[in-house]
Amino acid sequence: MDTTVIATEAGRLKGTVLGGVHTFLGVPFAAPPFGADRLRPPRPAEPWSGIRDALAFGAEPPQMRPPRDHPAAAMVWDPAEPGEDCLNLNIWTPDPGAHDLPVMVWIPGGMFEVGTGASYDGSRFARDGIVCVTINYRVGPEGFLFLADGDANLGLQDQVAALAWVRDNIAAFGGDPANVTIFGESAGAMSVGTLLAVPIAEGLFGRAITQSGAADRVIPAEAALRIGRDLAARLGIEATRDAFAVVPPDRLLYASAELKGDLLAHPDPARWGLEVIASMLPWQPVIDGVVLPGHPIDRIAAGAAGRVDVMAGSNADDWKLFVLANGSLERVTDQTLTGPISAHGFETALAYGLSADAVAAYRAADRGAVPGELLASIETDWWCRIPALRLADAHASSPSATYMYEFAWPAPGVGACHALEIGFVFDTLDLGPSQMLGPLLGGAPQQLAGAMHGAWVAFAATGDPGWPRYDPDRRATMRFDTVSRVIDDPRSFERALWEAADAFSTPALTVAR
Repeated sequence: MDTTVIATEAGRLKGTVLGGVHTFLGVPFAAPPFGADRLRPPRPAEPWSGIRDALAFGAEPPQMRPPRDHPAAAMVWDPAEPGEDCLNLNIWTPDPGAHDLPVMVWIPGGMFEVGTGASYDGSRFARDGIVCVTINYRVGPEGFLFLADGDANLGLQDQVAALAWVRDNIAAFGGDPANVTIFGESAGAMSVGTLLAVPIAEGLFGRAITQSGAADRVIPAEAALRIGRDLAARLGIEATRDAFAVVPPDRLLYASAELKGDLLAHPDPARWGLEVIASMLPWQPVIDGVVLPGHPIDRIAAGAAGRVDVMAGSNADDWKLFVLANGSLERVTDQTLTGPISAHGFETALAYGLSADAVAAYRAADRGAVPGELLASIETDWWCRIPALRLADAHASSPSATYMYEFAWPAPGVGACHALEIGFVFDTLDLGPSQMLGPLLGGAPQQLAGAMHGAWVAFAATGDPGWPRYDPDRRATMRFDTVSRVIDDPRSFERALWEAADAFSTPALTVAR
């Protein structure tokens, strides 16, 4: 394996060259967020002298993750280890000597609680003429603790810092800083959708792709402040940033896990807020009034992302994986689905703003579904499908392009579940278990991976993935499956039901126009 050296603003980096792809791993884009920088906005990385090795993945931010021998670890590919120098990124490029290659920056998912850029292999994007970057950002309380003290959304600020590093340095790797696409899945897609509305991110990217997440999963400052104070009480400290900053990371993580366990066991809307009960995500972007001035979907509808091309989509069975994993498929009953929130939490349709009549409509549309499957359909729509439609509708009136897709290839037993499309987008089906949901990808059709990956490359390079633009009249949507085709308004039933329920209403936008 050959090596190569690149000069960045902070110093020189040594990477590897294999099969024509130049790879640089664990590159710091900000200073380690510890010591005096703990729970503070990111600072630029310190310059170094000599040549720094970029030959192995860097550390990941503090997070709770399953043991290596736990069954869940086989599904969530994570080769990194926690460490202090965790604000780093990885780069794959076909030609550092180029000057105008499109750039794609991947924001990892993981419920805003786990995740690392080391879980993804960007070499196939480089093979096809793209400079691919995967990043880390702080998760859990390290990234999203809110205390109403002026510092908020540190995880989002980390993402912005990574994009600023790309703007300032990517030309050295052959990339065009004026042609940057951000993309992500799940919490990564929610981050992408939120960044469309973050003022300090404006101008750092010109295209955006959201995969099974959009611009809806944020919480109001009041709910976030209650969570921060609750965590302080569990730790026996004052609810101040200085007090939190001296708590060891492991202790902070265990207290956070205890808080989430309490949330799951006692889903009281008066205590936690309805937004938190429905998502069961205590750590997520906060409408703080500064980093995030307002609800992202409202800001996008008002034109905040008017200069950004957007592609939004979801998977046909996004939430089926979770109702299987957490036992809801067997546990949920008809009574649970329409029961009170305080007793059933996220397993009742009321948590998502749906009535018993709406549940009956779901049942009428799929008479063979057991209650747990109906819950999976409701959660798929609330988490992914309707937010993608809302984002497309909000953005469709802008001068920039809007596109919609749906991923529908079903893996045995779980359908087209959450995160299944990642191996197709990255064109890494041949990596087997060394990728997200690798055990589910055996026998997956390579031609579909070629089609999806090619569409993502085309969108990043030209702004056109290869099918008609989305508009609220036709609603053209590319449905990716063994045979892929464009379908007009493929989810009209779900869209109409949620519009009637008004569960997603905001002052600026409804689901359909």
